[in-house]
Amino acid sequence: MLTKIEALRAQLNELLEKAESSAELDKAKVEFLGKKGAITELMTSLKELKDPMEKKNAGQQINLLKKEVEERLAARADELVKLEEQRQIEAGPRYDFTVPAKSGQGSLHPITIVQNELEEIFASMGFTIEDYDEIVDEYHNFEALNIPGHHPARDMQDTYYLSNGQLLKTHTSAAQNAIMRKYGAPLRAIFPGRCFRNEATDACHENTFFQMEGIMIDEDISISNLIYFMKTMLSEVFERDINVRLRPGFFPFVEPGFELDISCLICGGEGCPTCKNSGWLELCPCGMIHPNVLTAGGIDPEKYTGFAFGLGLTRLAMMKNGIKDIRVLNSGNLKALSQFTSR
Repeated sequence: MLTKIEALRAQLNELLEKAESSAELDKAKVEFLGKKGAITELMTSLKELKDPMEKKNAGQQINLLKKEVEERLAARADELVKLEEQRQIEAGPRYDFTVPAKSGQGSLHPITIVQNELEEIFASMGFTIEDYDEIVDEYHNFEALNIPGHHPARDMQDTYYLSNGQLLKTHTSAAQNAIMRKYGAPLRAIFPGRCFRNEATDACHENTFFQMEGIMIDEDISISNLIYFMKTMLSEVFERDINVRLRPGFFPFVEPGFELDISCLICGGEGCPTCKNSGWLELCPCGMIHPNVLTAGGIDPEKYTGFAFGLGLTRLAMMKNGIKDIRVLNSGNLKALSQFTSR
């Protein structure tokens, strides 16, 4: 019996060395492990052994052989998959990367188009364009913005926390402290980016959206400067006069704080699901930077004042293109998105 087992092991070695395809492995699997395979025949022949100890030992050796066959067939199958992938790579087409791309094969996302337009507008007004991380710590996202741990304003933002204690930034304001410390005052900067909140999605809310933060800090900056820059920016983006309104709004990092709304361009101000039937769409929380925020950024609030705004790029793209549902922008639906992109 042991002689037969060793003979089968040698036969297995030979088959595995020669196997060059999954079909050959399947054939070997049937030959060894099938209902009429070699190992099944060995198990059947155990009844011919009279000595109980010899039968027990032979049964153990057969089980070991069966396990070895299963493991080695599986290992060889993995090797053949990798070999086949390598063959396909080597036999595949060769690409000439110097050949120009075909025109009309790609386009920018509607939000990216709006972001590029805004960057050009603010750059023409002397603003520096900055970038910032999407994963931040609590200090930059909250505490440096005059929102300590016990502050109820934290409940306004359903935040995605990570296992290491960091979080996905809930607003582009998280970059304010770092930008202030990088440049000091006077300062003009915008910093667009992606933000995350655990929102219930609907026609005007998403859990992933894009904003553009802007700050201007200098001596004798007032609310009039804020209104001027916002009106200039909106008229440039929409290429027409836009009805706007300022209403009081609470944001711990500005004082006083405002909500800048624009008349809904989807319904013309008459009311629709996008604007929650109000005729107005919240576009730009803004206000005068709180002295505590300036101090945290290393800027003397006795000498300098400034304004900050958080512009909703996603909602701006909706208004500019007449997109009624914010979820279209993150859908990946090329047929829908291609209606609003330039090539």
